[in-house]
Order: sequence, then C-alpha cells, then structure tokens
Amino acid sequence: MNTIVIVGEGMLADTVCKHLTGYRVIRRPDFSEGLPAAELVLALQDHASSSFQLQAEEMLRNQGIPWLFACVSHGEGVVGPLVRPGTAGCSQCAELRRSMAGRGRKEMDDLLLRLAQPDYPGPHPCAELPYAGLRHMATILSEETAKVLRGGRAHSEGRVYLVDLDHLNTTIHYILPDPTCQVCGRLPDDSAEAAEITLRPCKKLGPNSYRSRSMSDLRKVLAGDYWDSRTGLFNGKQPDLVSAFAGAVANLPLSTSDEVTGGRSHSYADSELAAILEGLERNCGLAPRGKRTVVYDSFSRLKLSAMDPSKVGFHAKEQLEQPDFPFLPFDPDTPMAWVWGYSFLQERPVLVPELLAYYSLGYGGGFVYETSNGCAIGGSLEEAILYGIMEVAERDSFLMTWYARLPVPRLDYRSSGDLELLLMTERLRAVTGYEVSLYNTTMGNGIPSIWAVAKNGMEQGANLVCAAGAHLDPIRAAKSALHELAGMIPMVQESWRERREDGEAMLHDSFLVQHMGDHSLLYSLPQAEERLRFLLDEDRPLRTFAEEFRSVPANDDLTEDLKQVLQVFRSLQLEVIVIDQSSGETLRNGLHCVKVLIPGMLPMTFGHQLTRLAGLDRVLEVPMKLGYANHRLTPEELNPYPHPFP
Repeated sequence: MNTIVIVGEGMLADTVCKHLTGYRVIRRPDFSEGLPAAELVLALQDHASSSFQLQAEEMLRNQGIPWLFACVSHGEGVVGPLVRPGTAGCSQCAELRRSMAGRGRKEMDDLLLRLAQPDYPGPHPCAELPYAGLRHMATILSEETAKVLRGGRAHSEGRVYLVDLDHLNTTIHYILPDPTCQVCGRLPDDSAEAAEITLRPCKKLGPNSYRSRSMSDLRKVLAGDYWDSRTGLFNGKQPDLVSAFAGAVANLPLSTSDEVTGGRSHSYADSELAAILEGLERNCGLAPRGKRTVVYDSFSRLKLSAMDPSKVGFHAKEQLEQPDFPFLPFDPDTPMAWVWGYSFLQERPVLVPELLAYYSLGYGGGFVYETSNGCAIGGSLEEAILYGIMEVAERDSFLMTWYARLPVPRLDYRSSGDLELLLMTERLRAVTGYEVSLYNTTMGNGIPSIWAVAKNGMEQGANLVCAAGAHLDPIRAAKSALHELAGMIPMVQESWRERREDGEAMLHDSFLVQHMGDHSLLYSLPQAEERLRFLLDEDRPLRTFAEEFRSVPANDDLTEDLKQVLQVFRSLQLEVIVIDQSSGETLRNGLHCVKVLIPGMLPMTFGHQLTRLAGLDRVLEVPMKLGYANHRLTPEELNPYPHPFP
C-alpha cells in the first residue's frame, strides 16, 4: 500500500485526511522531526508561511521525495505546485510568480515583509474557512495524489490551482521556473569559456526578411509560457487603440514597480507578441539571470583581460561635482563586479563592468549611468547581435546629429518606391494631423539611420515629436521610426495637456529635464522648435532614397549580414563587445538576449544631468570626417540643450 505523509495542522489538513482513502496516511504537525519513507508528501496549511515551505523544500529535496503544497492565501485556495526533487520549478518559484503577478501590490508587500522578517505573521487569519471550499481543495488534492501514485503527470506539476473558496471557481496557472531561485535555481558561474562566441549559419525566413523565426512560430511557443494575469512573468496586456497603427502593451511586474513594454506593427496580434518580446529583453537586461557573477576586483588588477571603461564615455567633472550627484568618478583601483563578454575586434573574451552590461537605471552607486543601449532579443544569437548593433547605431546617429547640430539630408519618402511606407506616412497625417519629415542620419558605419520628425498641423497640441530607426534596409529603418512616432504622439499630446507648465520651466532650466518623458515634453513646446532649426531647415533640397543609400545586401544567411557589419566596425577600429544576457526563461524557447557595447559610440541617457560625453572624441571628430565641418569641433561647440529622443 502506498504511503502518504501529510504535514500540517488545521482545517485543510483535517479535511484532506478524510478524503484520502486506499492509502497508508501518516500525519506530522510540522517538519521538526524526520519523515518516514513515503511515495508522496502533502504539505498543507490553512494560512501560507514561507518558512514552512522552505523547510519542506530543504527536507524533501534531501530525501528525494516528491511533494505537493496547498494552503489558503489571502482568502483564496492554492494547490500546487507538485515539486519533484532535482527539477526546476519549486514552491518558492510559485510564490514569487503568484505574488509578483497578483491581483494587487498587497500580496507583494506581504511577501517582501515575510522574506525580510521571518516572524512577520502576514494577513490576519480568518477564524473559519468555508467548508465547501476546503472540500473542493481536498478533492483536487485527492485526484492529484492518485495521478502521481499511478505514475502519471499531475495537472499541478509546474502549475498551481487557484480556488475561490466561496464560489468554487477554479483556475489552473503555469509556473515559469525562476532561474535565480535560491532553492531550485542552478545558475552556472560566469566564465570566459562560456562567453566565447562562434558565429553559426542563420538562415533568413526569406530574401526580404531579417529574422530567423516567424511571428506565427513564436506565437505558438510563447503563448503559454509568459503571460498569465495571476502567475505570469507578464500579468497584463492590452491593445493600443489610440495610435495610428496597431500597437499593444504588456505589463512586466517588478519587485518595486511595473514596467510597461510596447510593440508596434500593423497587426494587434503581432504587436502584442512584440511587446512580450521587448519585455523579455528588458527582464534579461535588468540583472544577470543566466549566470552568476563571480569576478569582483579593480580595473588596475584586471586590465590585461578587461575592457577599458574610460572608452564608454563618462560624466563630466562638473556633473560629478554637483551636490547629490548619484555617480562617482571612475577609480581604476576601486573593486567592482565584472562579467564576461566577447570582443569581435580582439577575438577573445573580455571582462566588462557589470553596471555597463546591465541597467544601472540612474540609481547611482557606480561610475556611470547606463540604460538599455544595445540590448536586443532574437531567435538566434546571431540575430540578437545584429539587432543590438543596429540599436547602438540608431542612438549614436541620433545623438551625433543632435550634439554636433549636423544639417543632415532631408529625405523624400515618396522616392522610396515602397507603397507601405507611403501609406503609413499618409495615414499618420490623416489620423493625427502631423506632417512627417525624414532625415538621413547615417554615420560612418554605413548602417542606415533615420530621424523622423512629426510636425503638428493644428493650432493646438504638442508641436513636435521625434523618433528614430536604424536597419540594414533604409526603408525598414524609416518604417520603424514611423511606428515609434505613432506610439509617441498620443503620449506626448497627453503630457503636453497635463504638464505644459513643467515643460515651459524646462525651457529655461535644462536641468529640470530629469526623466525620459521630460525630453519629449520639452520639444512639444513651439518655443523649443528653434533648437531644431539646424535639422528642420527646409531650404535644403529633398534627397531620394536611391541617392542617399546603397543597395541592400542580398544575403540568404543573417550571419553573413552580421559578418559584413562587424568587418565595417573593425575597419573603423571600433570594438564590438557582446554580453550574452540570455536566461533560462528565454532559452527554453530558443530566444537569445544580448547587450552590445561599442566603446566610443554615443550612449543614450535620459535626464540632462546624466549626459555622458566626457572622453568620447568621436562626437568632436566625426562631423569633419563626414564633411559637415571644416575643423575638429571643440566641446564648447556642442549642442548644450537636452536631446529630444523619446
């Protein structure tokens, strides 16, 4: 006869004992004493306790016994997950996912307090639990027990049941294993060997595609893994019905806030998927989730195997001397965390400061402010690297044009010969009332880069909205910028209506531009248009796409495109460094996330006080190399105003 051990006291444990028949049942009040040999352990609580679950994890993993957890949490029945020792996905993963994606932040607050204070009692327990609800939970537990003991796969394996104890409405939800879980996570140590990159063939979907996997293919594998309103890595999604095109947003709940990510295309389904992909990229970029950082030392001691941080652009001495400035001067003798990346110029792994490889988010404590510059996700490592490089090129070209006030060519979008681009431009005008102008901001690396400006044709509303795009195909770069404009215009209009006085104050004090949205708010004011006169000068003749851009390479393999791009950067003596940010959450579906660093190219920052230009001589030299200036610029000649990047 099969032996089942029930650990726990209370109404739930009593009710389950009455329902289990045909088994040898042994009860224990807690895990304070050893457990007998058993085929399954049921750990049952009337009210959730993290310490109880941790005791179960520790004891039962050591004994190799599968176990099933159930409790009542915030008035709701929870059954699962079934935990099998040695496999990813445990009760702690489930508690984290459920609390993060929970119906309110109250559950998350309780979780954080329980983690910080082991004696924290949590919500006040009810005197009585609904008997019908407990019987329903007991029935589920009995059925799950029978499946496990028959050798079948229980529904609660990698999943949890959530039970409305009053009405018995029951749903089941997938639990995505957390790779950083202290109980079941098995992050490997970061190493030079693991950072090695050997480029492999990556066949394109078609001759006109720059992706290796279709949206329909991704939709099949991503549908059930990441989104769930109760336990998902993403707990919310909705279409953007305001913008001119079919946009969508997804909500990524974090420990202290929610991160909203967006996707834009001509299909709501594709945009929703793109929003989730952007969120996966964001999640991987926040902190290491695929490997454990193990190198902690100073640059002085590591410089033979490390990149030189001084080449990425520092904050100026005047910034560092400001009161309460959140960053410190770089000190080569100060120890810090380092991760391994791969340098294509040196063809070897190199150490990169962790705060450059992941977001610093402006919180300070390091020597520089770093955002999502160069972060990208792809259906292959090669695809992710290529798009990471293009993202660096997009931001660099925008900032180079801004700081050096380059009078870049104005493009005639009608000359593209692309009907979709023509219709997108016309629709944007018809829906929003904004006239779009495109400018070629391509730099010496040859990656087509477009700056798009939307000018309001009405008397009221935000005046100008800017966006950018970069791609090996200039028409795709232009479309990307238009999609960005479509998403930005409604947000900037709302900001203009609600915060116009704030924007006017920013016009007179640039250091009031402190957040990402402040940049677009400032340039929504008609008074700020003069600062863009170097770009908007309509006396320059329109240029055609054929005049401005070379023909698009016709490669069947995405890796060949990548190799050609890498060769251009090599010829420019610009080092392309790739940090693999992929985690178990993305790799389970063949998705790769990377951070691309190209020291010397201009990094995007938000908040005028956090500008990073010190040590970046390219911004002074490139205008002359491209023929826009007859001398090397001086720092005093650079544009002193906040940039208008959205």
